[in-house]
Amino acid sequence: MLGIVRPCRHHLSPALHRRWAAHLCGTCLALRDGHGQLARAATNVDALLVSVLASAQTPVPARSSLTATDRLAGPCPARGMRTATVATGDGARLAAHAALLLAAGHVADHADDRQGAFRHAPVAAVGRRLADRWSDRARVTAPAGFDPAALLAVPARQHAVEQGATATLEEATAPTADAVAAAFAHTAVLAGRPDNAAPLAVTGAAFGRLAHLLDALDDLDDDRRAGRWNPVDATGAGVEATRGLARAQVATLAATLPTVELAGPELDARLAHRLLVHETERAWQRTHARTEQPPTDQPPHPGDGARGRPPRGLLAGCAAAAGLCCTGQLCCADEFQGPWSGRPRSNPCANCCDCTECSCDCCDCCGSDGCCCDGCGCGD
Repeated sequence: MLGIVRPCRHHLSPALHRRWAAHLCGTCLALRDGHGQLARAATNVDALLVSVLASAQTPVPARSSLTATDRLAGPCPARGMRTATVATGDGARLAAHAALLLAAGHVADHADDRQGAFRHAPVAAVGRRLADRWSDRARVTAPAGFDPAALLAVPARQHAVEQGATATLEEATAPTADAVAAAFAHTAVLAGRPDNAAPLAVTGAAFGRLAHLLDALDDLDDDRRAGRWNPVDATGAGVEATRGLARAQVATLAATLPTVELAGPELDARLAHRLLVHETERAWQRTHARTEQPPTDQPPHPGDGARGRPPRGLLAGCAAAAGLCCTGQLCCADEFQGPWSGRPRSNPCANCCDCTECSCDCCDCCGSDGCCCDGCGCGD
């Protein structure tokens, strides 16, 4: 499951967390229904923002707090074999379409670079075929009225940037920014709110660029060791400038989202704000903290990457990943070893405060309604 917006239960009220899960499950089920069981592996916690935005713009009867297309889904192992209300409809299908294309590009990139399990030639070949199949499938099943050209062009445009002699950070992240801008803007079409298209395009571009920059910063050490292309070094921008540009995208999100008219269910409007404003800030803070030690804008000296634990093979890595899941380390440990790389990884929820011993919800500020925006300067 990919993505930078990964709220834990400490950061969302119970109602908002259930709504977030409804969009996550809706995206997963849309992938299954539209592209088969294997496509559910492409479920992306960032792509579900498309479903959230579409729902948050679509008015519903005053007596209802959910969209008309929500439905009850059957038991699922990911939910502890419990049933749940999930978000469906055009927004979920567009989210699934975006998730499939993002996953196809991600798998193709790792297969081409021989990263992780894809460093084995047979696995890389299978990954490349899977990525091509997902791309082809998404090309012919695009939601009505949506032009997938921007998303389909991402791998080729990114390859062209990486093969070029020079590029700026803005140019290096433009393919991702344009693709997410197109997806976000189309949610205004789905909701019948054309005036929202322009600010949503700006919002999407900022989010796409932010995701690319944070991913580049998180992968910087690994890319340096392996000699892979990374925009932080390849553009000559360095860590500080990259973090600064990422911080600017967070500010753009906080400034632009309030200009989007969110006339849909209140929970979805609040959730959109929490994910796109507060959780992107949290994602930036996580990456900033990880890249502070040691603060450097210089690649390591030759041979520095040779120290440390050797990477695991395919089967050993799969066994380690299963062990991390079964022992709860992926969700409970502050830090765990990457199943294939063997290097320390910080947990996305490691910086959550522990609210179990206090009588108030110190993370959500205002209790069960999910309002944590009083005084934040960006609306609620």
